[in-house]
Amino acid sequence: MADVKTAAPKTANAGTPKSTSGFMINLLFVAGAVLLAHLLFHFVFGSQANFLDEHKHKAKNIMGTIYTGGNIVPILISMFFILIIFIVERGLCIVKAKGKMAAGEFVRKVQYHLANKNVDAAIAECDKQSGSVGNVMKAGLLKYREMTTNTDYDKEQKLANIQKEIEEATALELPMLEKNLVFLSTISSGATLLGLLGTVMGMIGSFSAMNTSGAPDAAALAGGISEALLNTATGIGTSFLAIIFYNLYTTIIDGITFGIDESGFTLSQSFSAQYK
Repeated sequence: MADVKTAAPKTANAGTPKSTSGFMINLLFVAGAVLLAHLLFHFVFGSQANFLDEHKHKAKNIMGTIYTGGNIVPILISMFFILIIFIVERGLCIVKAKGKMAAGEFVRKVQYHLANKNVDAAIAECDKQSGSVGNVMKAGLLKYREMTTNTDYDKEQKLANIQKEIEEATALELPMLEKNLVFLSTISSGATLLGLLGTVMGMIGSFSAMNTSGAPDAAALAGGISEALLNTATGIGTSFLAIIFYNLYTTIIDGITFGIDESGFTLSQSFSAQYK
């Protein structure tokens, strides 16, 4: 029996420059969101036109009320902007990864071509699909075609080579699908907690002012509480949006992953049935 020939392993270092570039782009997005949020907070919401007094304590409209929410507000606004950026970024990536054809329909077409031993037509279907499932299937089919003419390996070795190629292609595709979802998952919990922190700080400030002023001012207390609760409202709203899109995207990714698994099973079964 001939020795098993394996291709040189694909090292992680090959993806380092791209990973570094992706990190820098994400950093620029986050920095831009933080800068925009602070500019909006201080120069738009904090504009003197939004207040009835020079010290910016009595808000004239909702923008002035948001400004009186305190220093936690610009951080919450930053988180909201970051969330929007990565909702759009992940959405574009996942739509591209889904491809131009449903995974089930695509796999059935590939099965049909493989049943007729037309590997080239199956590869052409991968190019038409142009998604993650198609990319993994194409990598497997190229190895599949190679193994059909190989005389050095036995059947089990050929199957092992095909499966290894599929696993390597899958290992390259899945991290790209899940990349940056950590921003959504972090914001989904962090925004609510940060909003509550802003509310607690606002409440402490309101009651502290009452304590030092002597006579309780019900109007001032009500105003302070409403301003403090804006932090909670902003945090919960941002968190809700993050949870919705995180669950939506992970559900779509699970479907793509299932399609990838199905494509690998299809290749193995087809080769096992038709070749020796």
